Amino acid sequence: MIALEPFTPADFDQLIEWVADERLMKEWSGSMFSFPLTRAGLEWYIEGSNNLADPSVFIYKAVDSKTGVTVGHISLGGISQRDRAGRLTRVLVGNTTERRRGICQGMVKALLRIGFEDLKLHRISLGVYDFNHAAINCYLKSGFKQEGVMRDVVRHGDGYWSLIEMGILEDEWRALQKPSSHLA
Repeated sequence: MIALEPFTPADFDQLIEWVADERLMKEWSGSMFSFPLTRAGLEWYIEGSNNLADPSVFIYKAVDSKTGVTVGHISLGGISQRDRAGRLTRVLVGNTTERRRGICQGMVKALLRIGFEDLKLHRISLGVYDFNHAAINCYLKSGFKQEGVMRDVVRHGDGYWSLIEMGILEDEWRALQKPSSHLA
């Protein structure tokens, strides 16, 4: 089981270690950070985050509840109280040996619970590069629906990356929370 805890300066070194190359930096953060990731950049990133009095962004580390080990990073930003909407961003499963164990799905499901239950959001969206099949599958399994594609949105090297836009609404999420009933 995955628990989300506020991401703090004590977690900076772990994230810096995980984001070890420029391509991964761009996949994880878009153009928010420049490579290499630094403590100063992360100080700016968390400024004003995780504030229930002004809930515009929540940044978390993902912790394996059984071992207490930090296994990932995830955030919910772009929160609009008026529209009851937010955007899932910067999802990263840390150590590559931890991948393919359901950690991403655990992180996403924990964040959706926070967004829909605690923050009373109506819609949560995200963008994922079209070549990131593992992440796309994780989001689909978590209940997101593909809504469109922004073609050639990011330039990387000599090529371009396209971004798949996905979203989930609160009633879709709530329907997934109900235990399925089986007819006898």
